[in-house]
Amino acid sequence: MSAAVVDVHLHEGAGRRLADDVLDGLTRPFKEIPPKHFYDSRGSELFERICRLPEYYPTRTETAILAGRAAEIVAAAGRPADLVELGSGSTLKARMLLDAMERPRRYVPVDVSERMVREAAEELIDDYPGLVVHGVVGDFERHLHEVPPARGRAPRLVALLGGTIGNFPPGSRRRLLRDVRAMLRPGDRFLLGTDLVKDPAVIEAAYDDAAGVTAEFNRNVLHVINRELGADFDPEAFDHVAFYDRRHEWVEMRLRARRACTVRIADLDLEVRFGEGEELRTEISAKFTPERVRADCAAAGMELERHWTDPGRLFGLSLARAV
Repeated sequence: MSAAVVDVHLHEGAGRRLADDVLDGLTRPFKEIPPKHFYDSRGSELFERICRLPEYYPTRTETAILAGRAAEIVAAAGRPADLVELGSGSTLKARMLLDAMERPRRYVPVDVSERMVREAAEELIDDYPGLVVHGVVGDFERHLHEVPPARGRAPRLVALLGGTIGNFPPGSRRRLLRDVRAMLRPGDRFLLGTDLVKDPAVIEAAYDDAAGVTAEFNRNVLHVINRELGADFDPEAFDHVAFYDRRHEWVEMRLRARRACTVRIADLDLEVRFGEGEELRTEISAKFTPERVRADCAAAGMELERHWTDPGRLFGLSLARAV
């Protein structure tokens, strides 16, 4: 019999250290906000729209790899019965992996959006008889210990897809990978999705689409701060900026002030001044080579076993085990 449980370890718009991140990030000489704060309900909806845009290749490319290789991935992972998906979002990719499993027993979506986790649970228990969905509403930087432990002896597959790992600077990235490695028992596997180094023009177009959806998504973080912390940002007074940093091999998204302004953040009793043209960094998205993935996994105590990519070498999926 199918069943669903959802554990909420943060409530939407609260408990994500937003206040601490804003206070820290907006009082630095170079202002920045972590990208996790994009994802309130509106931000999640906008990101789903981004994933359908013609310029945004990562989602469709990763999906195509999964569509063609899911059975091979599941076999290489030891035919797991449980799937844990970090930063789960929609159920599209999870379904491909669950369909490839002989008898999927449990699916654990972990996401900051309670709406996305509950929708996933409702959808999947209807479509997969006998599947238990144990959702975790939380920030996987802080709440991995809340992921329910594996049951039985069958292997478990932990997945972090969508290139999300690229949002973390190298030090934070390796800390997260070490936390993932701590979840793995002998026989478990980790499936990692990474956007690959390629023509910078292709990358930049994916983060600055012609329809302006990514710009709206970027400015949404200002709406979040206004709502949650009593700020008075005028989101339309900031331009969306996206560029590929060739030295670091990552994309940066920023918000650039069109004019000098002062923003009041009531809940922090803070005034923040922006000069004309001053920028607030809202995201980095690192691009990878297979060698970099292998090195990051090794630094976290994991061994890269398999790597799959598309014909254009735009995106990669890597399977690793704990050592």
